[in-house]
Amino acid sequence: MDTTACPVCGATALEGAGTVAGTLLRRTFVLCRCQACSFVFVDNPSLDYETIYSEDYYNGRGVDAKLNYVGEVEQPARSVRRYEWQGVLERVRALTPVPPGTAWLDYGCGTGGLVQYLRTQGVAAVGFEQGWCVDLLHRKDIPVIDERFEEHAGQYDVVSAIEVIEHTVDPVAVLSTMRGLLKPGGLLFMTTGNAEPFRRDITKWRYVAPEVHVSYFEPATLALALRRAGFEPAFPGYGPGWEGIIRFKLLMTLHRKWSSPLESLVPWGPAARMIDARLKLSAQPVGWARG
Repeated sequence: MDTTACPVCGATALEGAGTVAGTLLRRTFVLCRCQACSFVFVDNPSLDYETIYSEDYYNGRGVDAKLNYVGEVEQPARSVRRYEWQGVLERVRALTPVPPGTAWLDYGCGTGGLVQYLRTQGVAAVGFEQGWCVDLLHRKDIPVIDERFEEHAGQYDVVSAIEVIEHTVDPVAVLSTMRGLLKPGGLLFMTTGNAEPFRRDITKWRYVAPEVHVSYFEPATLALALRRAGFEPAFPGYGPGWEGIIRFKLLMTLHRKWSSPLESLVPWGPAARMIDARLKLSAQPVGWARG
């Protein structure tokens, strides 16, 4: 292992957690687990971001064929992603007031679908992204900020990071950036997979995609990362909004990109709760910008 210390807690008691073959770069990736905080990370990540996060990636022709980032922002009414957008807003509203004009930053916004949806709901949403899709965001007039974060310090009531933190090699640094963007009392809402149910053999977890997902968190580990970044973590658990978020995740896993009348036959309430009982997605913490 090349790493000498855990990126989350700094401990040096590290152990191998298995190896996984890449699908795009055709090489073997080594997983490492911190014995102190249970953080699992790719010890030899690829930093060839232009190749990994290319136009093909955002069109579902790259590492993950299930993705439909470009299609969903072009045809949002047809995309199954809209269930996630609706769920994220519903979940955040259950945790903190979101009156019209709420300043919301979607960090790692991709092609801007959530930003676009939030703005139709009266939220003053903007995004942040890097790489290939920035030009697309500008062409579609989706408002974004750049990396001059100091110009936006303390401006946002809500920051969302939907399936973002697992892509980062230095999660505490990224969380610290998000913390600096929030107003006092602001909320960070994230979604990311929960590594805890797969602690015995993380290589069996379908979420492990080592070219893009380089960090894997158990809830206690993510809470530790949040505290180190200056947040007060909290565990609100399952509640309003999770049904829509999980509905999208299941449909995406089944390679369903567009909505269908057949979906109405699924009892989504019980189904989402059953899936969450297995994968424990809602067990991940949120972060409050307090203190």
